[in-house]
Parts: sequence; structure tokens; C-alpha cells
Amino acid sequence: MPENMNLKIGEAAGVLYHKLEEGECSLNQVKIHLSANGFDSQMALMSIGWLAREDKINIDKESNRWYVRLK
Repeated sequence: MPENMNLKIGEAAGVLYHKLEEGECSLNQVKIHLSANGFDSQMALMSIGWLAREDKINIDKESNRWYVRLK
């Protein structure tokens, strides 16, 4: 039986949200943190999308780096 992907994405979004409570993160830092918590890089990107859809984060690009922070 396949995993409920919405649940898994929601869990990753929760882990990311708590990390962002500590401050802004680059996209690479997001991927590293979520990887350390058992989520792959694709799940990291989906969790960013989840939080963006919920209007909980700001996403900015400076030079060639993306940054994510809570609103």
C-alpha cells in the first residue's frame, strides 16, 4: 500500500517550519536539515511549496541563492 504523500509532505513542512523558527535558511540548508530528518531533496522542495501555499513563508533570491524565512 503506497504511503499517504500528503501526510509525508505535511510532516516535512512541520519539520521545516520548526527549523525556520530559528531563522532564515538557504535552500541548501533546508535540504540538509530535512535530509538529516529522513526526507529527500524532492520532499524538501514540496515542503517549501506546502508552506508557501499556506502563506507562512517568504522566499527570496539573492544573486544565485534562494532563501526561505517565516513571515
